[in-house]
Amino acid sequence: MSLKNAFWIRCLVGGTLILLSSFLVGRSWQRDPTSDGLRPNWSRASIRAAYVGSQIKEADKAHASLIISYNLENDTDSDYRLDNGPRMLILSRMKSGGSLSQEQAVHLSYPVFLPARQQARLALEITQPFAWPAKEDLEGLEKIREFVRRRLENVGEFVLFDEASHGQVELPSAWGALQNMSKGID
Repeated sequence: MSLKNAFWIRCLVGGTLILLSSFLVGRSWQRDPTSDGLRPNWSRASIRAAYVGSQIKEADKAHASLIISYNLENDTDSDYRLDNGPRMLILSRMKSGGSLSQEQAVHLSYPVFLPARQQARLALEITQPFAWPAKEDLEGLEKIREFVRRRLENVGEFVLFDEASHGQVELPSAWGALQNMSKGID
């Protein structure tokens, strides 16, 4: 092997080692040393929610909106803003197994400002296709009950994830009370 070839082989091996070490060092700088590279857990304790009530409204002739309202209580010293931006996710936690689902689109009815150590009202909205019954339709109330039942029968609770603050708010269910109440309405 010539001296020239040995020189090029050493340069190639040395360059490869430099690239490999810079890649590994660069990756270690990107990690969060407090969490071994994993994101911290979602914070659950800072905002509590209590179910207030539900209503159905006609979004348009072909759609109905189920609106579910909650009171939020902020136990922190920080203000929170909740809106329908790309960093806000609302998922359904299923009754069976507790898995999270985005099967139905759930969004906030309006933006919410929740000051530190205070309370605010939040409303979730689920809009789905629905043929509104005519006022003289005697089975209309049953169609509305069925609409609500289908939206909530497999949902244990809703969970709001705010990626900006890494906060999680669990919105408890009260569907049993809602269904029992609707049975008494005629």
